Amino acid sequence: MKTLTRAEAAGFLLANDNFCILTHRRPDGDTLGSAAALCLGLRQLGKSAWVLNPPEPLDNLDWLMCDITTDAVPENAAIVAVDVAAPNMLPRDSAEAGERIKLRIDHHGSGREYTPRELVMPEMAACTEIIWEVLLDMGVELDAQIASALYVGTATDTGCFRFANTNAHTFDVAADCSAAGADVFGWNLRLFESNSLEKLRLQAWVTEHVKIFGDGKLALCALPKAVEEQLGVDEDDLGNLCSFLRCIEGVCMAALLRQPNEEFTRASLRAIPGYDAAAFGSQFGGGGHAGAAGCSLNLPLQEAAVVMEKAMTEWVMGQ
Repeated sequence: MKTLTRAEAAGFLLANDNFCILTHRRPDGDTLGSAAALCLGLRQLGKSAWVLNPPEPLDNLDWLMCDITTDAVPENAAIVAVDVAAPNMLPRDSAEAGERIKLRIDHHGSGREYTPRELVMPEMAACTEIIWEVLLDMGVELDAQIASALYVGTATDTGCFRFANTNAHTFDVAADCSAAGADVFGWNLRLFESNSLEKLRLQAWVTEHVKIFGDGKLALCALPKAVEEQLGVDEDDLGNLCSFLRCIEGVCMAALLRQPNEEFTRASLRAIPGYDAAAFGSQFGGGGHAGAAGCSLNLPLQEAAVVMEKAMTEWVMGQ
């Protein structure tokens, strides 16, 4: 494994061709925006580039992937992973391609080293901020489509510039995207101000069933699969639900538990500065950022809730 400088990563991309770009499982705006912007930038330079089609539905982000996805990795492709902190974050059907990754570009400081070349910049709020720098280093000129992809990722991972990871560089990227033609208002409306009726009903259910503990500093809600099905919600409706819990006044860290199946529970974690969600989640084999992380437990939902509540209580007492 070699840790690259930004210039070295740009040099690798300029020296190669026939690219296939991988995103992480349950893709969000940052991994999709990073992949789309990099793909479009490489194409602008006359290179062959594709994004491996994510298996999950993309809902309101499908526009980012318009005409740039492939269902199979091209032969002899130079594979690049963006915003993928660890190999287990790759979609399950990408495991074989994951073994052939040539370059990883990421901003997860808690991520694993798993590729021969890595450009990891944890000081960046979003992976798209790194992609922006690399594209400029390669001489790519931002157009409205590339700028939109970059803006979506940057806005997504900063909560529309509200999270503690937002810094001056973040605003530089957003300003450049706006100047290049990104529809800032339209994307903000789509990403942060549009809610389905199903999502509002889900928020109402969560409000009724959330458990507040740890002297009001902790919030936890276990969401049964049956409730998701009853309310008719999809992944887009569930996207920022843990942040919704963390926004309760006085709450410093929140956990949302879901059950993909009866014997397995997935936890989303959100925290304010001073309460490291990634460090907390690492005890369950998870990771992410200090403010937003995730982990999994090989337990049924209600058993996982008991374990998580105990662990969160002990964690806060140790702060």
